[in-house]
Amino acid sequence: MIRAHDAGGDFAALRTEFDLPESFPAEVLAEAEQVAGDPVDVDGDREDATDLPLVTIDPPGSKDLDQALLIERLRSGGFRVHYAIADLAAFLPPGGAIDQEARRRGQTLYLPDGSVPMHPPEISEGAASLLPGQVRPAVLWSIDTDSGGEPVDARVRRALVRSTEQFDYETVQAALAEGRPHPAVAALPELGRLRRELAVRRGAVELQLPEQEIGSDTDGGWVLTQRPRHDVEAWNAEISLLTGMTAASIMIEAGVGVLRTLPDPEPEAVDWLRRSAAALGIDWPGELSVSELLAGLDAGRPESLALYADTTRLLRGAGYTAFDATAPELATHAGIGGPYAHVTAPIRRLVDRFATEVCLAVTAGREVPEWVRAALPDLPGLMSTSDALAARVEKACLEQVEAWILAEHVGGTFSAVVLRAEANRAEILIEDPPVIGKCTGVDLPEGERITVRLTAVDPEQRKIAFERA
Repeated sequence: MIRAHDAGGDFAALRTEFDLPESFPAEVLAEAEQVAGDPVDVDGDREDATDLPLVTIDPPGSKDLDQALLIERLRSGGFRVHYAIADLAAFLPPGGAIDQEARRRGQTLYLPDGSVPMHPPEISEGAASLLPGQVRPAVLWSIDTDSGGEPVDARVRRALVRSTEQFDYETVQAALAEGRPHPAVAALPELGRLRRELAVRRGAVELQLPEQEIGSDTDGGWVLTQRPRHDVEAWNAEISLLTGMTAASIMIEAGVGVLRTLPDPEPEAVDWLRRSAAALGIDWPGELSVSELLAGLDAGRPESLALYADTTRLLRGAGYTAFDATAPELATHAGIGGPYAHVTAPIRRLVDRFATEVCLAVTAGREVPEWVRAALPDLPGLMSTSDALAARVEKACLEQVEAWILAEHVGGTFSAVVLRAEANRAEILIEDPPVIGKCTGVDLPEGERITVRLTAVDPEQRKIAFERA
């Protein structure tokens, strides 16, 4: 594995470039210290659900734990999903210092050398986090499905919960493979598969492009690897999607809320993708939807990777739609295949807290709090701004590590897959190290493997250049 030999490389320059805050204002820290030990019982009636053997599943080392899970099989043949979500409202007085700072930040940003949290760590990694063995205020979703995985009933209320274990994806995957899963997740594979089948039938679009992951090695350098795709991670994501789709349905029916939206692609764009598939030698029977075609591809083949890259052009225009008393003009998310809302990560993302408060009020037959209603019109702009910053920071971190890693290999050759090509330029995927870059040259066939030469690296500008060898 090629790694960065510059052990002293850090991301201070990026933090300065993007003007990322290094700490929290004094008034925010003072409020956090005050509320951390004295959470508010917001609605005055919090259910005791500490007997539920919930568990968390997150990347290794995570401390800001938003979700805890328990799946039960029902006698009807269906499932009951208990999904506990950290209750940030217990720690954030509306309009207070933490609330205002969270609105400015929008979401937690993750850099290889540490995060820029949306909330003070005393809250995000302590008092609000669903850490194992700790009683925590939570918003508890209980969703019943039929035997096919379709939801038939849902409850959402405030509760006290206690997570029993903190797992990561690999640990759960290994336990399932060995036939000794924790009871809370024993049914996760069955329900997860059902939900993924339903997603394909809904028209959800999943692009299995390789995900780059930055890590550190024992010498203090940085390594770039291809993030493994665990079935457990995909199944766990389906539980979050199930909850978000349930929340969206509640808000749409009530006529108030905020949704995550993405318009359907234009027919001309789908026709273009069909031509792209044909050019790549991929058979696309006329009766198959985009979702069904993608689900049947072998993600390890270069032509599949190229088609996934082309399909990203169909998934443009994602945003947030807030509404109050009038039906939203756009209420669906084309990538998910139906209405969807963010409600499962309030520690790390601003909009979830407000959407959750709408669902709690509506299902309890109460008026949506005025502070929530007042914030709805501003949320799409706040989230779009923070999403754009998060994407720029993530891209810059990857480009920086790519440049550090490749700096000593100018002139070397690499095997690559051509993802997208136009004229004499192409986007390529290097396999080792997993780098996505630009390549120049003639005869750059999409969906084929070629050999490329690294011609230039500028770590300060985070630039790398390849040409066909």
